[in-house]
Order: sequence, then structure tokens, then C-alpha cells
Amino acid sequence: GIGGNGGDVRLVGAAALNTLVDFRFMPRCRAESGRAGSGRDKTGASGSTLDVRVPVGTTIIDEETGSTVGDVAAPDDAVTVARGGSRGFGNAHFKSSTNRAPRQTTPGSPGETRRLRLTLNVIADVGLLGMPNAGKSTLIARVSASRPKIADYPFTTLVPNLGVVRVDADASFVMADVPGLIPGASTGAGLGYRFLKHLSRTRLLLHLVDASPVDGTDPVSNCRQIEDELYAYSSAFRERDIWMVATKMDLTGSDRTFARLAEAFPDRPRYAISAVSGRGVDDLTGAAMAWVSRYRDRLATDVEFAQRERDLNDRVADDVRRHAMAGKSAVAKPRLATACAEAADGD
Repeated sequence: GIGGNGGDVRLVGAAALNTLVDFRFMPRCRAESGRAGSGRDKTGASGSTLDVRVPVGTTIIDEETGSTVGDVAAPDDAVTVARGGSRGFGNAHFKSSTNRAPRQTTPGSPGETRRLRLTLNVIADVGLLGMPNAGKSTLIARVSASRPKIADYPFTTLVPNLGVVRVDADASFVMADVPGLIPGASTGAGLGYRFLKHLSRTRLLLHLVDASPVDGTDPVSNCRQIEDELYAYSSAFRERDIWMVATKMDLTGSDRTFARLAEAFPDRPRYAISAVSGRGVDDLTGAAMAWVSRYRDRLATDVEFAQRERDLNDRVADDVRRHAMAGKSAVAKPRLATACAEAADGD
């Protein structure tokens, strides 16, 4: 008889997951083999596809080639990472009018075996960009139920924080607060290089600027340095919308800083806020919600725009891979998962 095909291995997005920790205990994933054929020219059953659940935002990289296999960008997105082997054929398959008892058989082919690196990117509508202590954590705590650690020393935020910002009962967006960046972050300084990749999937970037820095540094110079680091990590960020948000506007001298930002970045939207007092926060979140709504509508209706966004995401993914291969992976200790699919030989 004829054997069955081997099952494939797929990685499938699961909204309920937010970590790759399970792969510590499941380093090898193997699909079901195809069943052997049997007498009377019976065909064996094909192996079942193995669906492995991963968090939304997972990027799959081939460990041997360094190429990006795919991205799991939404719940139920499925990426086939290993193909099952092809079925084998028993002697009955080769029976003909001139050869009634053939001795020829063809064995099934083995399935693919791949060694993969999985990295998890935060997926958010709005990302917060800025120096340490620019007020990012204070803002996300003000506008959402997220409760990040807040203190008056640099690098208080050690891991990305996500918060759902609800503008009204039917309108909300996801905001991501990542550790602050410093000059040299794209080459490993501070903590920022580990988390720059989390800004890659954000639709809109809010560049938070401390309008009254206690260290006496120049806010405009700080802005330019941080954006230089962003572009050094991936030039694709130049095509993202970036808004300037001056924070701590309740402090002395902040109005002068806001005026300087207007001069330095005249073509960008600018907002003045105080996350502590609430000044300007509603205006900012309302404008961000309107922008996100327009973006979502266009993404759903404009085929060319949607393709450009996919191409832009692919460019950033390539840059993430480049940094990972150079030893600057966004995950300090990458979790490796091996996918294996195979088929049994036919009779």
C-alpha cells in the first residue's frame, strides 16, 4: 500500500500567551509520522499537523542561516516551520498490465528538521521613546491600568510595560513603555539595545522629552541623540510617525524648552503635558486615538498601504536579525526551539 505523509509543524499565535518560557521545558517539537500502508493496497493515514502555540509578536529565525522564517503578528496567525516528509509507495503502486507482481518500492522521504531561534517583540499601537527619566512610566501609569515601577533614578524600567488606553467605552489602543535609551544604545550601551526591537511593531512613536532635566543637559540635543540611536538600529524608523511630547511641563523653565522643540522640529505634532498633574494628557491620548483609528481603517481598506506596512515591518525584522547575528540580540539568552516533522516509509 501507500504510506501517509508526515505531519507539518506550525507555530500559531495565541493571545493568551505573553512569554516564551515554555520552550525551556519543550526544546524539541515533533509532528506525527505518517502511517505505513497495509495489504490489499490500503493507504496509511497521514500524520497530524502539530500546532505549537506562541505569543503574538514572535519572530522566527532559522538558527543555521540567520534568515527570518516568519512573524506571528496576530492571534491564530500560523507559520509552517517544518514540512512533513512525503509518503512512500509500496509494490502495489507499480503494478501494471505487464508487471503483475512488481518488486519495486519507493521509501518515504524524511521530514524537515530545523533549529530555530524565537524572539518576542512587544506589539503596540503607540510606543514611548525617550531618555531615562523622561516620564514614560509615569505617563503610562496615568493613562492605563499598567503599574510600572517609578522612581527618580535612571533605568527604573528594566522590562517593557504594556498598557491599554481607553479613550471611551468603544475606543482604545495599546501603549508600550520600554527602557530609556542613551547615546550608544544601538551598539549595546545601557539597556536600550535589548528593547529597541520592541518599538519595531509600534504604529506611532511618542518621543517624550524632559522639559526640565535635572542634570542640566540640553533637551533638544538629547532628542537628536536618541533619534540617531533609533535610526542607527534601523533606518526604517525614519518612515514612522514621531510626535514630540514635552513632559514635566509644570516645572520652571519648561515653556522655554517647548518653544525650542517647536523650532527644532517644526514639521512634527507637539504636545505639552504633565503626567503628574494631568495637564495636556487627555489632548494627547485623544489625538493618538484618532490617529490610530485612521491607521487601522486605512490598513483594512488600502491594499497598497497595507503592503507598504508589511514591507516596512520586514525591513525592521531584517535589522533585528542583523543585530542578533552580530551578538546584539534583543533577548539576552535566546530560547532555542527545534521543530521536526517526518513521515514513515510506505510498504
